[in-house]
Amino acid sequence: MHVHLVFVTKYRHSVFAGRHLTRCEEIMRAVCEDFEAELVEFNGETNHVHLLVNFPPKVAVSRLVNSLKGVSSRRLRQEFPDLARHYWRAQRLWSGSYFAGSVGGAPLSIVKQYIEQQNRPL
Repeated sequence: MHVHLVFVTKYRHSVFAGRHLTRCEEIMRAVCEDFEAELVEFNGETNHVHLLVNFPPKVAVSRLVNSLKGVSSRRLRQEFPDLARHYWRAQRLWSGSYFAGSVGGAPLSIVKQYIEQQNRPL
């Protein structure tokens, strides 16, 4: 099964630079492997990230999302203390909500192309 996920930073703060997104991708790729899932595509902008994930049907999307957001938030805040100025009020990196859309109507290549075309900061 394929799902297109979008996670938004708390209060839509512009948090990420390129180095943050590079590390976020590495972290999320590792989390996906723990779930026997594959991170097919990843990209983002200063205040959100897009993921295209191929996962087995035995995995609940909500569990995968909770793990992706929880682990990435914890690791990014540990490794980049400068991010603290963006989440000091909420004590959270990510918004509590997320977008999850099953992928199947549009060819996967179109979804991958959409994610690749995000305006990733340098």
